[in-house]
Amino acid sequence: MTQSKSHNRKFVLAKRPKGAPDDTTLRLETEDLPTPGKGQMLLRNEYLSLDPYMRGRMSDAPSYVAPVEIGAVMVGGTVAQVVSSDVKGFSEGDWVQAFGGWQDYALSDGTGVINMGTTPENPSWALGVLGMPGLTAWAGLTRIGQPKAGETLVVAGASGPVGATVGQIGKILGLHVVGIAGGAAKCAHVVDTLGFDACIDYKADGFPGALKAAVPDGIDIYFENVGGAVFDAVLPLLNTSARIPVCGLISQYNATSLPDGPDRMNLLLGMILRKRMTLRGFIVFDDFGHLYPEFAKQMGAWVKAGKVQYREEVIEGLERAPAALAGLLKGEAFCKRVVKLTA
Repeated sequence: MTQSKSHNRKFVLAKRPKGAPDDTTLRLETEDLPTPGKGQMLLRNEYLSLDPYMRGRMSDAPSYVAPVEIGAVMVGGTVAQVVSSDVKGFSEGDWVQAFGGWQDYALSDGTGVINMGTTPENPSWALGVLGMPGLTAWAGLTRIGQPKAGETLVVAGASGPVGATVGQIGKILGLHVVGIAGGAAKCAHVVDTLGFDACIDYKADGFPGALKAAVPDGIDIYFENVGGAVFDAVLPLLNTSARIPVCGLISQYNATSLPDGPDRMNLLLGMILRKRMTLRGFIVFDDFGHLYPEFAKQMGAWVKAGKVQYREEVIEGLERAPAALAGLLKGEAFCKRVVKLTA
């Protein structure tokens, strides 16, 4: 189904999922095309970003931001074109990076919208390596990880859009980089294409031992995207003064209870104390949004020079977005997933 010039398709949150989202979590609705008022512009969404944080926004558990309300449009980053504008600095035909949500059209007063001009070379990349995932990788590693040449960096979720970028930045900065990913194909991509020094398959037998063998000097920086059994294998290998940027815990997003096994909180706190480690969570735009211009200049140069490789999976059609997000949360995505809304 393609976009209409007279109607707006939108996915709204139908109910809060218990565990993994399913076919009843989101509901597709159609409404008349929204009409912009004074000081507003109408955006036609071209690409929709799919990201793990969306599972958290479906929940009403306490978080860093308000949840999506039942019946409201599902949130999401978008790349769009301006259809009409009464907002200074934006004209018909401009490409923009916005937060238009899971729908064909959105109204905006320009707040938080980035004008990409009329002829961006790869517009959807603004949702990946040149957008939020890229900024997350760059800021988390450089500001929290505080890398020093010769140190060892371990990256969980190494084939995903954030992890892949973290590792490549690490190599540029002179680190020994080891990725962790699920499956031989992902690990081959991480080493052969992205240039990591090694990649360990967490699904394979003997994962903790293989990880230990790959970091003979221990781990100085661990970029956390996964949690669970992956972090259990990493924890005993962390060096004194290790830094741990906590970006996500995708292994836990669909969990309905605490994991089985002994309480490991005291073990973690004891190691943080004895080894004087830094463990810091961050919300990228809240904490580092002011650094976006510096990031964009640096990352743009690296991408143009071929120092950072980027892989994107484009899903055709808004109606396929829920299944694509569910697959992402299960670990099926090989790289950055975006949904192309236009024909």
